[in-house]
Amino acid sequence: MPKYLQKVRYTQQGIRGLLEDGGSKRRDMAQAVADGLGVRLEAFYFAFGDPDAYLAVDAPDDETVTAVSLAITAAGGAVVENVKLLEPSQVDDATRKTVNYRPPGA
Repeated sequence: MPKYLQKVRYTQQGIRGLLEDGGSKRRDMAQAVADGLGVRLEAFYFAFGDPDAYLAVDAPDDETVTAVSLAITAAGGAVVENVKLLEPSQVDDATRKTVNYRPPGA
């Protein structure tokens, strides 16, 4: 399954909820969402600064990850940014492709 890094930025509303419920309940909610969509939650960490949390997930496809981030963002408590991660072998494959590119002014 493709891997993704999700960067979560809490809104003021989300911070209020986090103060009320605590961090473990947020992780548990992320796990429940993942379980319901066939996503494997590999890691969930809070962080100092921006973003407020990082999640590493394995998901069936881009559409599933997009659906999750849209639902979370629409609820108003957080904004989610998704980064698709590549395996080293995928980068190996990319380096073997021929790209005909000319930089500006060359």
